[in-house]
Amino acid sequence: MTLPLVVGVDGSDASLAAVDWAVDEAARGGLPLRLVYASLWERYEGAVPTDGSQRPAERVLAEHIVASAAERAVRRNPGVKVTTAVRPEDPVDALLHEGNNAFALVTGERGRGELKGLLLGSVGLGVAARAHCPVIVVRGDETGLVGMHERILFGAGDPGTGDRAVRFALREAETRGCALDVVRAWRWSPHEGTDHPAREQEERATAQLDELLHEAVAAYPGALVRRMAVEGPPRRILVDRSAAADLVIIGARRRHGHFGLQLGLVGHTLLHHAHCPVAVVPQLA
Repeated sequence: MTLPLVVGVDGSDASLAAVDWAVDEAARGGLPLRLVYASLWERYEGAVPTDGSQRPAERVLAEHIVASAAERAVRRNPGVKVTTAVRPEDPVDALLHEGNNAFALVTGERGRGELKGLLLGSVGLGVAARAHCPVIVVRGDETGLVGMHERILFGAGDPGTGDRAVRFALREAETRGCALDVVRAWRWSPHEGTDHPAREQEERATAQLDELLHEAVAAYPGALVRRMAVEGPPRRILVDRSAAADLVIIGARRRHGHFGLQLGLVGHTLLHHAHCPVAVVPQLA
């Protein structure tokens, strides 16, 4: 069974942009699309009457939102199979549950009713920080959203966070037929105790890239991979380079039994400031 691409929808402009992006992604990868609306309306309006005589206004709105989103998806690409769901749950919890049987979760950068000044909404952040499947937060300028750069950016972090993420990145690059820039940031330190600390740190970063990519690249022969060891803070490098990318991908460690937010500084920065959609791919520990 092919797992679906699950999109959180709430009728906001950001969620509609997420639907559009997800339709294109589903079409490229041959994936079904599942549109999910979630809200705790029963807590505020009471349970749905068993005789069907009256439905909560929020339930009616939810059904309208998912139906409209489904129509939008079909208009964008009639070849993509679309299903919908309305769940009386907290949106983060509902999407995390859906993510247990999803290829990936997709959200907009902000939800309905959230302040426009927010860089990232609470649902996108909560899902990206806790999901056990890849999460894509759709944000950035139009050029990146429609894939005009023909380039994917992968931030190679600590070895323990990268294996699953780099395979996701290679699959994306091969599916899209675009270049994959794999970037490993390194920092110059005057306290290395050698005559050529900067050169040795760059060589170490390059060796780490080779080790990360060695086995994974063989499984995706159609991906054009460019390896880059770059001096500087990882979050600044990746944010800057995201302006010329269609998708930026990073790995994140998930610890069993740990239920708090599990995103590092680089992940937080990209989710708030990247110029293109951001994919967070968990590495389960």
